[in-house]
Amino acid sequence: MGKQVAKHIEKLPPSGIRVFFDLVLGMPDVISLGVGEPDFITPWKIREKAITALEEGYTSYTSNQGLMVLRQSISTHLRKRYGLKYKAEDEILITVGVSEGLDLALRSLCSPQDKVIVVSPHYVAYPAIPEIIGAKTLYLVTKESQGFKINPKELSNLLRQKPKAMILNYPCNPSGVTYTEKELKDIWKEISKTDTVVISDETYDELTYDQDHLSFASLGKQAKNQTILLNGFSKSYAMTGFRTAYACANKEIIAAMTKIHSFSMLCGPIISQIAAVEALHSQKEVDRMRKEYKRRRDFIVKELNRIGLPTIMPQGAFYCLSSIKQYKMDSMKFATKLLNCEKVAVVPGKGFGQDFDSYVRISYASTFDDLKEAIVRIERFLNKL
Repeated sequence: MGKQVAKHIEKLPPSGIRVFFDLVLGMPDVISLGVGEPDFITPWKIREKAITALEEGYTSYTSNQGLMVLRQSISTHLRKRYGLKYKAEDEILITVGVSEGLDLALRSLCSPQDKVIVVSPHYVAYPAIPEIIGAKTLYLVTKESQGFKINPKELSNLLRQKPKAMILNYPCNPSGVTYTEKELKDIWKEISKTDTVVISDETYDELTYDQDHLSFASLGKQAKNQTILLNGFSKSYAMTGFRTAYACANKEIIAAMTKIHSFSMLCGPIISQIAAVEALHSQKEVDRMRKEYKRRRDFIVKELNRIGLPTIMPQGAFYCLSSIKQYKMDSMKFATKLLNCEKVAVVPGKGFGQDFDSYVRISYASTFDDLKEAIVRIERFLNKL
């Protein structure tokens, strides 16, 4: 029997995060600073709404685009938060997580051999999906010396290759980097000269600590028309298991995304969508979680720098990138030795781009006690190297 799996899928490397965390499974007493998931339970008001919806018999499909009440709530939320006006009828699509939104966006925009800019370090799915659909990835590699931020001149050089899309993620997984209004305008100045569509993944917008988040689509009428805004409920509202997110764009793009969505996923879970409506009225809970993440961030970054892991202060999300250059080993070896010696799990940086093999990603979405104990263990490990 010949090979049954498509060649390009067979060659696709598995997620660098999941490969490492397969080693963690089953190990006792491990403190995990790895997988990017809030350690908070979904706030009670949101859970209660989901329970009530189930008890009331909401178990059917929704329209392909999602519940109108949720789309209207998102439209209102974005208008109040960012001054963005998206029509609930044809400019908003409910997706099964931001991951599906990214997949739909790229499949709607790209034909085989089209080019996509991926800003690196990057979330593991960003280069994988273009490869799955036959598009080519152009890496815009950021530098620690520049705060892991986009250099507009380097962006301009890549844009000369006429990419169909650019994936922009801020606050960023894995670096925690976000952008000021001026920095976003400098990025838009280069993109505005082209037809490149910005897929702006703003999943962590509510988890921004030192400044207000500014949505890329709010930079002007042309920017909005040239942007696909992706956001959801997993991170800010601690609703990862609900698998509910949304995409906002002009009606032509949303129609194309909805077409693919209707043939593949059909619709998002109705109970999750009802819970998401309640989430948009739970700002106090978001504020509470953000305040705690900031407390943890301030602690962990100070301590990592003290014990010998140089770490730039992240402005958002719940991750930081720590340099291991001085220890003269690759990130997988470092993370594996730390796991085996001290039972602390961090993510090898190579999973976020080939140029980041001298870094590890550390998540502070863990209890404060776990973070304090993790620092003790990591310091003990470093003293033995």
